[in-house]
Amino acid sequence: MKSRLRVLRAENGWSQATLAEKLEVSRQAVNAIETGKHDPSLTLAFSIAEVFGKRIEEIFFPNEL
Repeated sequence: MKSRLRVLRAENGWSQATLAEKLEVSRQAVNAIETGKHDPSLTLAFSIAEVFGKRIEEIFFPNEL
């Protein structure tokens, strides 16, 4: 799954560690989601959307086939 997480984080001037703290996850988890190595759980995806004030669909989208 692809995401706009890195872009949104940068627009807010947050480090991965700052975002991880807001989401109560590790910095490594944020990195894995940003690089597409890990898809977030639905609960985490909702939390990410809430932190950025966006809908999940505005942040995450499926890889093209």
